[in-house]
Amino acid sequence: MAKVHVKTGDTVTILVGKDRGKQGKVLAVSPKEGKVIVEGCNMVSKHVKPRRMGEQGGIINAESAIYSCKVQIVCPRCGKATRVAHKILEDGTKERVCKKCGETL
Repeated sequence: MAKVHVKTGDTVTILVGKDRGKQGKVLAVSPKEGKVIVEGCNMVSKHVKPRRMGEQGGIINAESAIYSCKVQIVCPRCGKATRVAHKILEDGTKERVCKKCGETL
């Protein structure tokens, strides 16, 4: 099982591809595949078949997974895309901090 540097709910920026520069919230993380799903980014057309009587089928737009190495966390204080550093507190707990300004993520 691989470790992913982002968590669900983090605001990230896309580094590569057609959505380069876009920011969005992480909706889901898949550590096994090393992928994340970002809100409003990497949209694909999905053909959906109606499952129940009266349910609407057709083509819907949905977010697709993107490799976690291609996204970077946005710091809430400085607003820049940054790498994640880890700081160990006095009580032994570990927290994620911004590499640029030192703010807790």
